Amino acid sequence: MEAVKVGLLGLGTVGGGTVTVLSRNAEEITRRAGRGIQVVQAAARDINKPRNCDTSGIDLTTDPEAVVNNPDIQIVVELIGGDGLARDMVMKAIANGKHVVTANKALIAKHGNEIFAAAQEKSVMVAFEAAVAGGIPIIKAIREGLAGNRIEWLAGIINGTGNFILTEMRDKGRDFADVLKEAQELGYAEADPTFDVEGIDAAHKLTILASIAFGIPLQFDATFTEGISEITREDVTYAEELGYRIKHLGLSRRTDKGIELRVHPTLIPERRLLANVDGVMNAVLVMGDAVGPTLYYGAGAGAEPTASAVVADLVDVVRVLTTDPENRVPHLAFQANRLSDLPILPMAQVQTAYYLRMQAEDRPGVLADVTRILGEAGISIEAMVQKEPMPGSDKASIIMLTQRVEEQSMNQAIVSLEALSTIDGKVTRIRMETLDAS
Repeated sequence: MEAVKVGLLGLGTVGGGTVTVLSRNAEEITRRAGRGIQVVQAAARDINKPRNCDTSGIDLTTDPEAVVNNPDIQIVVELIGGDGLARDMVMKAIANGKHVVTANKALIAKHGNEIFAAAQEKSVMVAFEAAVAGGIPIIKAIREGLAGNRIEWLAGIINGTGNFILTEMRDKGRDFADVLKEAQELGYAEADPTFDVEGIDAAHKLTILASIAFGIPLQFDATFTEGISEITREDVTYAEELGYRIKHLGLSRRTDKGIELRVHPTLIPERRLLANVDGVMNAVLVMGDAVGPTLYYGAGAGAEPTASAVVADLVDVVRVLTTDPENRVPHLAFQANRLSDLPILPMAQVQTAYYLRMQAEDRPGVLADVTRILGEAGISIEAMVQKEPMPGSDKASIIMLTQRVEEQSMNQAIVSLEALSTIDGKVTRIRMETLDAS
């Protein structure tokens, strides 16, 4: 049977990795897919640039429209990135009746609802496994492997750059700015690291995971996002002393009031597997009502790990080229006409526990004022540590762990604490999650 012809949009790190994996594992892939998969054309901004793959036999062009309009191409793989040109090319490919594979989390998170509707109308597939957690097959795991479960919650370390920074801060006692600079030198972080360190990249990915887990439309704009740039090495050290580790966590949970959708620094008990995911690695913990907690761990980026997911999607598309379009696996796991209208819970209504750190004058009565304010807000203290003032200072560090409370109550309490004349500066607040099976 003739090989399925594929066109690539983008021939950078992941595009080159895709070509390499398809070539190296051609026989195995053909056995799995039932047909060969052949890249026949690729668009790149500079076709003379040295590549990390063998491009012999591939027609190179600087015009992405040449690829999406090529009548011989059955599957378009979008690896451009961003959500401008990429969106336009994907929509044109769909309009031309071509299946699409993409590794673009921003594209899916922001325009996925529109893209999937167009794909359904044209009876084509849009596969996006590589858009979340690189080589970890988390999309398939939730959408297909856990299809018999009611997903209760999921939590993930889904940005390797942020995880590398927090790991270095913990292991080597370094400051955020120093580690960020090293991450940029190593190529883990971009020159402008905002997407990584402020949680935008993780929010794109969490938006996709939550939609598949709970059967809701993609709602990136409703995702609460907080970065790690304000985390200090003191916070990392104090958390460790209390038996916790700080991770930049994406978390989505089903509640009676709606769906929690949030990305922020989080204290996790050090005994949890997720707390021990270090460096640039990714991991996602999913709680299903039947299976219980399941953990998915692996490389969240890189040429071949991400290419692994791209090629897996290509195999899936090739497998279904001859199947009934009405009986394919739905893009967002649930049938398109059965998506839920469950609201996204405002962050103010989310319940979680907290780590609080404040600088206070070292004199009688201060602690009583702090505990009074927390008590009036209905906040119970789980644990407390007071650090002696540094030589030459009259300010002591007070660290508290609280029980679960609504965020709006904590917000009000922090305003009152910061208004005390005996409290110096801002109160540091980091959310806490136990991630247990209860």
